Formats: sequence, C-alpha cells, structure tokens
Amino acid sequence: MGKGNRLTIYIFISMVLGGIIGYLIHKQASPEFIKSFATNVRLLTNIFLRLVQMIIAPLVFSTLVAGIAKLGDLKTVGRVGGKALLWFITASLLSLLIGLFWVNATEPGLDFPKTISEQAAGADDVISKTKSFSIVEFINHVFPKSIFEALATNEILQIVIFSIFFGVAAAAIGEKAKPIIHALDTFAHIILKMVGYVMNFAPLGVFGAIAAVVALYGVRDIGVVYVKFFGSFLLGIFTLWILLLVVGYLILGKRLFDLIKRITNPLFIAFSTTSSEAVFPKLVQELEAFGCKNKIVAFILPLGYSFNLDGSMMYMTFASIFIAQVFGIHLDLGTQLTMLLVLMLTSKGIAGVPRASLVVVTATCAMFNIPPEGIALILPIDHFCDMFRSMTNVIGNALATTAVSKWEGELGNPVNPEVTYET
Repeated sequence: MGKGNRLTIYIFISMVLGGIIGYLIHKQASPEFIKSFATNVRLLTNIFLRLVQMIIAPLVFSTLVAGIAKLGDLKTVGRVGGKALLWFITASLLSLLIGLFWVNATEPGLDFPKTISEQAAGADDVISKTKSFSIVEFINHVFPKSIFEALATNEILQIVIFSIFFGVAAAAIGEKAKPIIHALDTFAHIILKMVGYVMNFAPLGVFGAIAAVVALYGVRDIGVVYVKFFGSFLLGIFTLWILLLVVGYLILGKRLFDLIKRITNPLFIAFSTTSSEAVFPKLVQELEAFGCKNKIVAFILPLGYSFNLDGSMMYMTFASIFIAQVFGIHLDLGTQLTMLLVLMLTSKGIAGVPRASLVVVTATCAMFNIPPEGIALILPIDHFCDMFRSMTNVIGNALATTAVSKWEGELGNPVNPEVTYET
C-alpha cells in the first residue's frame, strides 16, 4: 500500500473517530464541558492549519515567480494569463448563476424557524469583521504596500500581485535574472519537500475539526433543522460538479479519470479540514505528476486560489438569497443579478481569509439592506457546507490548470503513473 493511500485511510479513520467521540460528548457531557472540549480539541486542527499556512506564502511567491520567468517572454505570460482569466471569469459566473437558480427553485428560507435572537451571538465575530467594509478596504486588501507585510500576514492576493510584477520583470531582464530564478526554483522544491512532513499531521487536524463541530451541534439538530438548506445547497454543488466534470472530459478525454484519481487525497483533506488552502502544496505535486509542466502549474494555480473559488462562489449566492428569504425580503431578478456581480468582485478581495465566504455574505447582505445578523442562521451548518465548497474549489483549480496546460500544448505524460488513459 502506497504512502498516499495509507494517509487517506488514516484521515478516514480520524473522521470516524472524531464523529463518534464528538457525538458521545454532545449527548453525555454538560454544556460547559462541551464548549471546553471543542475549544481544546480544535487546537489539533489549528496546529495542522498553521503548519500549512507556514509554507503557503513562500511557496506561492517562489513558484509563481519561477513559473512566470520560465514562460520566457511577456507575450507568453499574457497569452497564458489571458486563457486562465477567461476560465476563471466564466467558471465564477456559472457558479454564481447555479447558486442563484437553486436557491430560487427550492426556496429553503421561506419556512425556516425564526430563531435569530437565540443564535445571533454566534455571529458577532463574523459581523464585526465586515462593519467597515468599503471599496477603499477592498483596494487596500488587493494591492500590497509591503511584500514583507503581505508575506507575514499570508495575504495571498497581495503576494500574487507582487509575484506577477517580479516574475514579469525577471522575464524581461532575461539572462541576468537566471541565477535568482534558479535559486527560487530550488527554494520551491525545498518547500515542496516540507509538504510531505506537514501532511503527516493531517489526520490529527481532521480528528480535531470533526470532533469539535459534532460535540457542539450534534447530529440530529443539524440533520433536522437544516436539512432543507443543506439539501438544496448540495443540489447546487452537484450541479456544479457535473458541469465542471463534463467540461473537463471535453478537454481532457479519458485522462480526466486519472486526474480525479490523483487528486483524491487532496480532495479528501480539503473536505475534512474545510480548507482548500491546506492542500495547495500537495495539489502542486499531483498536477505535476499528472503531466502539467511546472511553469504552467506555478503560474496558474496560485492565480486560481485567488480568482477561481467555484464552490465558494456558488455558496455565497445561495446563502445571501437564503437569508433574504428568511426575513421575507423579496429581491427581483435585476437586484439578484446585481448582487451576483457584487459578490464576484468582492470575493476577489478576501481570498485566503478564514471563513471568507461568511465575511462576503455578511457584507453583501448589508449592501442590499438584508439584516446581516441573519448570518447566525447558517453558522451551525456552515462547517458542513464548507466541506463541499472547499472540495469544489480544489476540483475547479485542478481542472483550470490542466485545461490551460492542454490548450498550451504543455500537458505531458504522467510521471510514474499508477493508471494511464488514452486521450
């Protein structure tokens, strides 16, 4: 059994054990103990995620700069970047429209229990983050004033902006920049080696996340009270998956099945930890093993993590309209389409922020005079929705990278493939 397969089994075992222990504590322990247990067991997840966050910024910077420089000339950078942005914008719009369609078709918020006052306290932290939201804050979040500050705070979008300028400048200089590019390429490989060490902590992180959320909310309450919301959301997610996989098959042919097989482990980690960022380094490795050239992966994937969050996009439309339904606020089609465009723009400014979807939903509700405290209604189920949207983000970015590689004629044969398919 391969090391990757063993890790997947360990993660699955951790999920089951976390669910069992969390359920027993939810049923048997006092509220005070449950709260204390959830806080303490989440430390395991925090340790894992902090280890991952430790390597995200240096990996994004080194791989993106090296990837742009390896493309060779500014014309190639513009061509590849243009194809990537075309995919990102199209996928984002389709994701938002799918969410818009299903939330209007199923109307999960119309008969939702009005228990905001009982749950609003849980939303205080989220709401406070968005009270000062403005176009000024958005611009400040996108463009860095210091690359060192951006690296220190893991501001992924700011790092991407700086890396693009740095990489384009390095490509323009040519031969003189090669020693620096070679050093950054070596640095990236060292960070990728660290990935294997960090991933060994994944089962502990999964156990902590699952045990905490089940202990706090239980199984029955979430399954009954939120079944319509969650079921409707899954319809949207599955619709998006079908669309993405159909497009992926049209581009990749039978090799799509090999791609899905290779990214199973990253998908599982993203699902269980509710963090697509947690699998970024591993996804780089798997896409290169699939046959994508390093220069394409290093350029497209970091951009995708800032601009191509398909699952989060679909959820943000769904959740915003859902809250409006709960409060009995009717939004005509024109207003909903305007909200869709606002979501598309504002979501780009908070890439990499924990619980980013909730932050954007709260800000958008305030813009359209929807009571932002309604975010409290989806907090108990948000963790489970986040599992699916994080996994969808990984699928979307994997397909975007392989699609651009195929369009550029840079999709080679798999490296040490376990299974191969004819194209």
